[in-house]
Amino acid sequence: MATIHRLAARMASHAILRLGTSGCGENERCDRLTGCISPTPPQEPVAEALPDDEDHRLYLRELQIFQLCRQLAPAAPTAAEATLQLISNDGQEDDDHKFAKAVERWNGDFLWAPASQTSDVITRFGDEARAVFGPIPDGDCTDAVAQVIPLQIDGNVVDLKPNPAKPGNPLEFEHRDAAGAIVKWTDTIGRCDKPSLAGSVTYCGMNSRMSRVVKGNVEWLSFCRKSTSSLEIEPDAYWQRSNPKFSRLGIIGFNRETGEIVFFDGTKKRKDFDWTQSFVPPGGHSYSDRQGRAAAEALYDPTFQIACSACHDNKRASVVDPHIGMARVGFSSDAGKERDPAFSLGDYLPKMSRSDNSPFRIIGSGYTSTHAAAIRRAKSVVDPGGNCTTCHTLTTQITGQRFASDAVAQEPWISRPRWAQLLQLRAEQMKLHQIDSHRTEWARQSGQGKIHPWMVPVDGNDLSTSMPEIGSDDWHRLSNCLWDAGGAECGYRPLYTECPAPGLESQGNGTKPSDFAATQLSLSPAEKDGERRLRLNWNYLNNLGGVPERDDVRFDVALKSMAIPLSAEQPAEDDYPTIAEAEGAGFVALDGEIGKSGGVMLIRNIAYFGHAKFTEPMPSASPREFRLDLAAQCNRRYLARVLPKRFCFDQSGVKYAEESNLLYADIRCD
Repeated sequence: MATIHRLAARMASHAILRLGTSGCGENERCDRLTGCISPTPPQEPVAEALPDDEDHRLYLRELQIFQLCRQLAPAAPTAAEATLQLISNDGQEDDDHKFAKAVERWNGDFLWAPASQTSDVITRFGDEARAVFGPIPDGDCTDAVAQVIPLQIDGNVVDLKPNPAKPGNPLEFEHRDAAGAIVKWTDTIGRCDKPSLAGSVTYCGMNSRMSRVVKGNVEWLSFCRKSTSSLEIEPDAYWQRSNPKFSRLGIIGFNRETGEIVFFDGTKKRKDFDWTQSFVPPGGHSYSDRQGRAAAEALYDPTFQIACSACHDNKRASVVDPHIGMARVGFSSDAGKERDPAFSLGDYLPKMSRSDNSPFRIIGSGYTSTHAAAIRRAKSVVDPGGNCTTCHTLTTQITGQRFASDAVAQEPWISRPRWAQLLQLRAEQMKLHQIDSHRTEWARQSGQGKIHPWMVPVDGNDLSTSMPEIGSDDWHRLSNCLWDAGGAECGYRPLYTECPAPGLESQGNGTKPSDFAATQLSLSPAEKDGERRLRLNWNYLNNLGGVPERDDVRFDVALKSMAIPLSAEQPAEDDYPTIAEAEGAGFVALDGEIGKSGGVMLIRNIAYFGHAKFTEPMPSASPREFRLDLAAQCNRRYLARVLPKRFCFDQSGVKYAEESNLLYADIRCD
């Protein structure tokens, strides 16, 4: 660990220099927020778990160094800050320092950036998610709330139970038909009707669980997957429905209005988890939840080694394939209508209507910095043949390169692959072959079940029609697009959309700050003569995504003063601080969030009045009051530019509003 810390410190020192000069430039693996460089992942098919070999152990070590660099880099002082500290220690307070101290004294409790309490990777990740999605429920796969994902073999549902017909009642696999009658018992399972497409998980696993919690526009999915390193299933007690042990914990949060999504992945250091307990979210339930925050730091993966977004990339909360057991996929053949109500989970994961141009954005700076290159390269695809993308979002990631191929029972194909593409193509073809080798003959089109392929042109998942399968020419055109090897016919566009600025008329985000006022107040007798207090007020509701507790917007106020003109005429536009100054160009801190930006004073990260530092916001459906008290001198004019900004918690940092507000006050002491 000492070596990792030393290497991370070295990377952090270079990262600070990098951001202070040319920045990240064209380096896709450079974290735009810290300047740390993420490692290049091994080239292989996407999986839920990485192989335990030398290459991947080295990759995990590099991920640890990268994430530790991200913790260390923001804490290192810049040269300007160090110089400023020397000045203040010398006791020479100029007017700027006096102003900053007064503003900090009056407003300091409400000057703070969300998710800034700690640099711990997991805790900060949870604080970021909570600022966007509101309160996060515990992950929960307990008996009271969870659904059990069924395993189907030869059209029968299968479970692991003691066989009462044999001496000693050994554990065996019980096969029941749709009417509930026992068809047979077996002591092995080699294939199933709907093997998992996830990669590096047991193909025909059973008794995994999931649960879904919905609050307004936000839903949370908890997935507790049973799997073993052999990727095969045996008559072991681990696989029993009554056994609460499982190996893979995954939680997804999704806002169906904004398309914002977040992934919590359980630590890979634990052999198993226990679903009789609930799982506290990263960051606990609040900034003050010390016990929950500490527990979560040990519960989740701080390396973000698994690219969850590579599979969960269809602009919805979940990717539904036959393995997950929904009624609408893999149950609709004429021969299977009676199996649907008997075996499926119905519409537990309901169908969600989202289009190719719907917003979609990953939340969490730890995750997005690790997978920044893949996120920037990901594209959505339009099927040139019009067969497959009228209802679905397909991408140049796994929904296109694996799920689509399996859905139509066609091999991935590229017309003229580059060498790197060819290697990836062959690896994905091998992965799909491994999946297909675990599929029963019953499930195939040539068998009795006829549920694979599980998607057909035009009619989609309606397998009861006589619609032919997709033709090889149409598939080759589509597959070429899905492997990012096509042209204009593919209708490529970036899969992930930009962080929305405050006040844009989109995603339920139309409100703008209002009711601005500047009021001169008298100081208390204890304050120095000749000074006054200037109070700025405004109102604002952060309603992006319809989350009443959303807490990712703050305000910055740039302030300058001048002598009151003899004519007392109103100020001109260019009298005010510039947009660049309000955005903190060259910001140097004087006291907390108060400092200098260019030639003006800048007060950053103003939360609504009453929202004290590192506390949870109260839910609100009406505009909140924002208030800022400023020290002012007699016979001076004060000009302020008020600018809202959104903390994006991705690789874009903050997004400033397109409009700012101007107000001024003349402080007269006559």
